[in-house]
Amino acid sequence: MTVGSLKKNIINNNIKYILAMKTNLFSLLTLLTSFIVFAQEDYDCQTELSLYAESAKVKNYQEALENYNNLLEHCDDFNMVTYQYGKIMFKALIKAEADETKQLALAKRFIANEKARLKHFESRSDKGDILSGIAQMMNDHNIGEEKDQFLLFDEAWTTDQENFTNPKSIYTYFLQMVNLLDEGQVELPEVFQKYDEIQLHLEELENQQAIVARPLIEKQNNQEQLTSSEQRNLKNAELRLKNYDVIRNSVDKVIGSRADCENLIPMFQKDFEEYKNDVEWVRNTADRLFKKECTDTDFFVQVVAQQHELEPSAKSALYLGQLSFDSGEINQAMTYFKESAELEESKPDKAKVYYRIANTYKDMGNYSNARNYYKKAVKNQPSLGIVYLKVADMYAKSANDCGEDTFSKQAVYWLAAEYASKAGRVSPRLKSNANQAEESYMARAPKKSDVFQKNYTGGEKIEFNSCWIKESVLVPNL
Repeated sequence: MTVGSLKKNIINNNIKYILAMKTNLFSLLTLLTSFIVFAQEDYDCQTELSLYAESAKVKNYQEALENYNNLLEHCDDFNMVTYQYGKIMFKALIKAEADETKQLALAKRFIANEKARLKHFESRSDKGDILSGIAQMMNDHNIGEEKDQFLLFDEAWTTDQENFTNPKSIYTYFLQMVNLLDEGQVELPEVFQKYDEIQLHLEELENQQAIVARPLIEKQNNQEQLTSSEQRNLKNAELRLKNYDVIRNSVDKVIGSRADCENLIPMFQKDFEEYKNDVEWVRNTADRLFKKECTDTDFFVQVVAQQHELEPSAKSALYLGQLSFDSGEINQAMTYFKESAELEESKPDKAKVYYRIANTYKDMGNYSNARNYYKKAVKNQPSLGIVYLKVADMYAKSANDCGEDTFSKQAVYWLAAEYASKAGRVSPRLKSNANQAEESYMARAPKKSDVFQKNYTGGEKIEFNSCWIKESVLVPNL
């Protein structure tokens, strides 16, 4: 064998040895990987999740917590239900815990639960609800700086306002912004802008609940039985309406005197010359002054004239209508108001203009036209409960002009009472006034003895076709 052949054999043998070693190493790694995968697959995430869900459903949170911990360790991205029940569980545990130190620990676990949900299931999560929930929990238990909490609230608001619906969180968010204003970290115009955004958002949320409540209230007024589901929906809608109303009033109190005309007008006047050709600035300034009823000033006239020159619009027509109205030019004012309503694209703002037109017709004694515009107003803003009180008042004042006899004339008050009741249910802030009005109307309506004399038992329909009302009412079960 030559030296060359010997070297060749040695090289070939070495290559075979190396290849054999690589094959064995690969096999070992494959075996190890398979073992790890098998170990993961061997953990039954579905069974653990089922046990967890069953315990959580019956509020056995101590047992559910053990399952929850196991799921976090082995199956943290297995199913979103882990975090959905986790949210409910930690809130309940916090509420039941008296020790503040333990409450704080649970609050931190709640926050970790919500962050984990966003990490693993962000596309299937309502970011506005989750981020504001985290910020509120931080606020409730003094976790982190207020500025950090505010930034979380603000992220929730700017990225997913639609799902930022918790009344307490909306209030906390605005309160923190006002606190930052007082510390000089934000400017007053920013606060006013946020105030407007929040008021508009609350209107939208109220309208959503009023849309749910209104047909169910109508069914009750027609003496129809609500299903258990409908009763629950009505109860929830009325509770949410009440909560949003409370928050609206609280937000108003927070901004307080900062939004008075005495503060607003000087603030805007000093910037007028610099921004008078900025359409957006002029528009926002006129809107702010109008909403705060700072309309009886020369500066408001100046701003409105500038707005109409730069951008004739629904708003400028509305403001010109207000100026005409203040000057006693009622017909001209109504022309502007109607033009504004037709041009307006925002439903809440359109409702406000229709409401203003309706009030003017009511004051003129033109009840039929007034009711038409009140109906247009509430159609665009279902939570505008004051409309029902206004219509109730017109019906009550028309009682003697409707009906064929004393009984049917007095029966108009039943209809007025129905409308007053609606006002308090779709707009809880009116509840006290609505109840008083309803009681007053019922006191003037036919009594039980009057119903008996008519041989009515309840449920009979009485129509009012002899006057402008042209509606009907059912005899109540007295």
